[in-house]
Amino acid sequence: MLTDLPNVLTLSRIVAIPIVVVFAAWGTPQTDAAACVLFILAGITDYFDGKLARSRHQLSDFGRMFDSIADKLLVGACLMVLAGFLRLPYQSLWPAIIILCREILVSGMREYLAERQARLPVTRLAKWKTGFQMTAIGFLLAGDGTGILLGMPWLPVALIGAVLLWISAVLTLITGWDYLTTGLRHVDL
Repeated sequence: MLTDLPNVLTLSRIVAIPIVVVFAAWGTPQTDAAACVLFILAGITDYFDGKLARSRHQLSDFGRMFDSIADKLLVGACLMVLAGFLRLPYQSLWPAIIILCREILVSGMREYLAERQARLPVTRLAKWKTGFQMTAIGFLLAGDGTGILLGMPWLPVALIGAVLLWISAVLTLITGWDYLTTGLRHVDL
């Protein structure tokens, strides 16, 4: 089961986390670019692990559990290293906090609802939120130094990342509210 390709892809996201964090912490244009590329590759595995598991009939409890955990670890670690090294420009620490709080809220609700045999399905808007969030983090990891490294010093890489993170935060609030209201229907008040 652990050697099934979908599970290997999920585990690769977890293995990538400390490497992305070290590259981002190093803080040179080259390591920022490397952190961005590795983060993008990890994000791509998120798409393919589920798709391959379904097409190959390799769905597993391990995959269902760790796919979500790997995503949250990757996003959380990247947002923390960006915050810790003051690389969240344009007040984008606030959307990072919103995103992390929503992830904790939804994870806790899913755990509670699982005990009650209820599900909290992923919505289409939540998938869009994830797309904006991953793109934003990629830009923030790359930073303006990567634009210079690629011969595009005029490209405001960090600004693009910050704007996308703010958009993601708005989507995060909307989807978080949707999940909360859906989850509360299963709670005896």
